[in-house]
Amino acid sequence: MAAASRVPVHIVTGFLGSGKTTLIHSLIEQKPVDEKWAILVNEFGQIGIDQAMFDTRDDVVVKGLPGGCLCCQLAFVLQAALVNLLARSKPDRVIIEPSGLGHPAGLLDLLRGEAFRDVVAVQDIIATLDPRRLDEARVREHDTFQDQLHMADAIAITMGDQASTAQHQRAQQFVGALWPTPKWVHTVDQGGLPVALLLGSDQTRQHDQPEMPEAHRALAAAPSLEGAFFDFPPPPGEPEQHTASALGYTSTGLRWHPTERFDLDHLAHCVGELPATARVKGVFHTTDGWKRLNRADGALSVTSSAWRQDSRLEVITPDPIEHQPLIASLHAQLARSRAGVR
Repeated sequence: MAAASRVPVHIVTGFLGSGKTTLIHSLIEQKPVDEKWAILVNEFGQIGIDQAMFDTRDDVVVKGLPGGCLCCQLAFVLQAALVNLLARSKPDRVIIEPSGLGHPAGLLDLLRGEAFRDVVAVQDIIATLDPRRLDEARVREHDTFQDQLHMADAIAITMGDQASTAQHQRAQQFVGALWPTPKWVHTVDQGGLPVALLLGSDQTRQHDQPEMPEAHRALAAAPSLEGAFFDFPPPPGEPEQHTASALGYTSTGLRWHPTERFDLDHLAHCVGELPATARVKGVFHTTDGWKRLNRADGALSVTSSAWRQDSRLEVITPDPIEHQPLIASLHAQLARSRAGVR
């Protein structure tokens, strides 16, 4: 099949909390009116939060793939989802957002394999970089963090209004030392990433890619369709909880029936009390309507949400934190956050 007839696929990679979803939102807002896009969102956690972060649109199809890493645990799920998406939705362009702990090597192998070789064209891989992460040795020295940036064709430096001038300068120096040199480096401000950088991209470079780290290879699962997005909420008053650990991090997902409402101020306080290293995302039915909560590096943002399926929260912590006592305490506090309960 000619390259021009293949569907462009863009990979937006980057470590936990580096602004991948926000970047994709900015691109959607600039989307050409004559194009239909499909967004595949992979999450390390056991429930899908990022799918709930996207508003419903006729020209954008969003599919969540929670419950592990696309490169190893969910490779078969991704293949089945992408085949189905291309056949049923017939998008003009696909954007794949791997988990913040996802390694791009396995994903590239799948997209370049026999099943998709004549169907999709993998365009420039874009990696997001939060300059503040370079101050954290645990992140800076993480194999996946390093490989995400080395495999990228282009770099989007995010968190422009939250990182200091010195942190941005260090990020520029770090990116400047990468080899091969990125095709472009763009510091993302509040206007987002210019969509022209996405639309004008070429096929990703075929330079030697690092091998998938042993930690990922050990997680490789046999073909399975597990990990599907949850469609039915738990009963009222009986919140659902899922916990899993891998790659040095532990994730817990919580879900509530959509009729249960939470006091927004108390909810924000509960989330704000979590350790700064905890990655937190959620969507809640609150006393002020449906709200998205997003907390990275200790900074919490709250925006309106069109999601109505259920209330859900994902908390990801690095292993040095005692995760289970933290979640037990949070669970108790959230129970008191329900409207009318103190």
